[in-house]
Amino acid sequence: MIVTAMRTLLSHYRRHPGQLLMLLLGLWVASALWSGVQAINASARDSYARAESLFTQNLDSLTRRDGAPLSRETYIELRRSGLEVSPLLEGEVESAEGVRLNILGIDPLTLPDDSGFASAGSGEALVAFMTPPYQTRLAPDTLKALGLARQDAANARPQLENGRRLPPLVLTPNLPPDTLLMDIAAASRLLETQGTFTRLVARPGEISDVPEALLLTPAATLVSPGQLTESFHLNLTALALLALVVGLFIVQAALGLALEQRLGMLRTLRALGVPGRTLVGLLALELLLLGGAGALLGIVSGVWLAQALLPDVAATLGSLYGAGVAAELSLPWHYWLGGLGVTLGGLFIAGTGVLWRAGRLSVLGLGQAQAWRAGFHRQLRTMSIAGALGGLMALGLWLWLTRLPAGEGLLAGFGLVTMLLLASALCLPPLLALMLAGLARLAKKRPLAQWALADLQLQLPRLALAMMALLIALSANLGVSSMVGGFRLTFLDWLDQRLAAELYLQPAPEYFEEINDWLLARPEVAETLPTSSAEATLLEALPANGSARTLTLAVSVFGITPGERLRAHWPLLNTLVGRDAAWAAITAGQALINEQLAIAQGIAPGDRLKLSSPTGPQTLQVVGVYPDYGNPRGEVALATSQLTKRFAAPPSSLGIVLHAGANTISVQNALVEHFGRREAATGVETLTDQQEVKRIATDIFERTFSITRALNALTLGVAALALLATLLAQSRERRRQLAPLWALGVTRSRLAGLQLSQLCGAALVTALLAVPLGIALTACLVSVINVAAFGWRLPLHLFPGEILLTVGVAVGVAALAALLPVLSLWRTPPRELLSQFEAT
Repeated sequence: MIVTAMRTLLSHYRRHPGQLLMLLLGLWVASALWSGVQAINASARDSYARAESLFTQNLDSLTRRDGAPLSRETYIELRRSGLEVSPLLEGEVESAEGVRLNILGIDPLTLPDDSGFASAGSGEALVAFMTPPYQTRLAPDTLKALGLARQDAANARPQLENGRRLPPLVLTPNLPPDTLLMDIAAASRLLETQGTFTRLVARPGEISDVPEALLLTPAATLVSPGQLTESFHLNLTALALLALVVGLFIVQAALGLALEQRLGMLRTLRALGVPGRTLVGLLALELLLLGGAGALLGIVSGVWLAQALLPDVAATLGSLYGAGVAAELSLPWHYWLGGLGVTLGGLFIAGTGVLWRAGRLSVLGLGQAQAWRAGFHRQLRTMSIAGALGGLMALGLWLWLTRLPAGEGLLAGFGLVTMLLLASALCLPPLLALMLAGLARLAKKRPLAQWALADLQLQLPRLALAMMALLIALSANLGVSSMVGGFRLTFLDWLDQRLAAELYLQPAPEYFEEINDWLLARPEVAETLPTSSAEATLLEALPANGSARTLTLAVSVFGITPGERLRAHWPLLNTLVGRDAAWAAITAGQALINEQLAIAQGIAPGDRLKLSSPTGPQTLQVVGVYPDYGNPRGEVALATSQLTKRFAAPPSSLGIVLHAGANTISVQNALVEHFGRREAATGVETLTDQQEVKRIATDIFERTFSITRALNALTLGVAALALLATLLAQSRERRRQLAPLWALGVTRSRLAGLQLSQLCGAALVTALLAVPLGIALTACLVSVINVAAFGWRLPLHLFPGEILLTVGVAVGVAALAALLPVLSLWRTPPRELLSQFEAT
């Protein structure tokens, strides 16, 4: 009996293949987007875990304050003084394939035994690592960057772009991507560092008395890549979850339609003795079979999608956070089970209503052809109440978020966005029903228009889910697009403000003063803007009104020259007593802080900061806050002269401001001609045009947000598929409703126009409702989620052209979705329309 009943239920899809396609399509696209994003996240987290096992092993780090390399003499002196430090050498090389690779040279004999760096092994392996021809340890996914296959890797010696060859290769899976680990002697030869080191490391607490020229970075202040990028992955997951929900709307619509069309079949099965529980169990088994097929298709497609998007994600994470992510997928076993579980779980949530209705309807009730539609008015009331409750919950979350400390509440922010979307989607069908009823009363003197409105009301139970999916997709697309567009506009303005000079140069320290004096003597040069940088630890924050807070926070200290051009272009979000007074205070030795530090630590203009420095703790008053988009760290800005005096940091770069009308090329040529022929390097090879810097930064930005744009487009495509699948599934029944009008003399072209007008009108109303919802989402994204995720606030930008385009896309999507059913009606022979009329 069970086998026969199951075959009977599945025979429905043989007669209605469009519904089967609709179900599988919804599951496929929903699972593909979700699985693709989860594959990206899983691969990225695997790269983080490998990087953290190597770079965050609770080791203190010593570097020079001026950023110069450490000499061998300094290392020997520290070892002789009893400090158990170990040298590290870091650098970059370019492979023959054009890929930049990180070189890490270690001394395994002096490294702490429990260090993640000490992956050279012991015994014969250690001897082979430390003695010529040495060894290059690398992860298997780095072989592609060297142009090698795995089977060719054993003891291979690939050639680099500069013609040098690497030591023989040895695969080490726990290393991060694009990293080459070797003995420090081999690394020094490749990098040509003449025996200098990048930094020295030691066990935590090993170093207590730091020489004046060195900077100690405690292990406790290091931030792992996984911590920095967690908000980025949470944003990706939210977009994927949105796509999953939109896809499940397709499934919900298909299941509801299939139930309505199988009411007679279910009645017959019950009358033949199949128990209600057995019937519900068989329907659940059907869901499981269809869900498994759709989920597996989606997972396979998701892996392909992830592979296509992963290079852009890797570029995004590298440019925003400096986190290295492998360009090849590395998927753990639980990824496959997780993708299958989430998809099936979403399917059963979507199908719960169908199973519940099938279990509650009586045998006689199952014979009522309009049983599903008759309860739609009750559903509208339920939706209205649920939507109102969702709106109240969103309001409560908003009020709660306003009381949280700045920079907190990321999950609550996503909860607010979810409640807004859910409440709006639930309120959409009741609102459409009210509008249709009102328009029907206004169209009493136009019978055909009144019929079209009444017919649209009749279609509303089936169109509701597709319109809800369209509303969510449009509003999310508008919100995210407005945020990214606002970020782009703000970022470009910020680049114009930060890159105030026409040329930028990084002179060698010994030539800095000579080059600066030579430039100031040139008639084309208006002023120079030296900059410098250092690292410090924020020890205390002393509020203007309140008690001091003890902190141990690593911050960057950035030196700027408050020249006329810089003051005019450098943005300040907040100041103590005005913009001009802030710049005067900076020149006198006070400080600015970036927005990230202000938000994260609750620091405001007027507060005082105590920073560590080579000359002893420095107390600085904060006189202003400036935006610093994309920087994950806190930063303190001082005048370059003050930074050099207090933190022993020499100038590192030079901005060259030219008079109006000056020839940039002639200045570049003169600078290269005068200094480029010195025997020692002067640094003129680093001369960079402002426009080139902006071009590179803009390219990084565009690639950074390509993943967001791709997911937005795919989500909107899923909503379009939901609408198309809904119309195709009910196209046959629609012909039965249109046949009487055709028999009364309404032409097929006019009937086709009515169908297009109905759907395009409903889509237009949905799009217009999506506009204020999209604006509200944009406000949440820039003022709540962006602050909690990244530590800085974006100004709210609205783009009328983007809004009009969104409305146009909605109407266009509806028109395309209606086109196939309309063409089907247009091509239906009169004989078939007559047969449909007889069937009614």
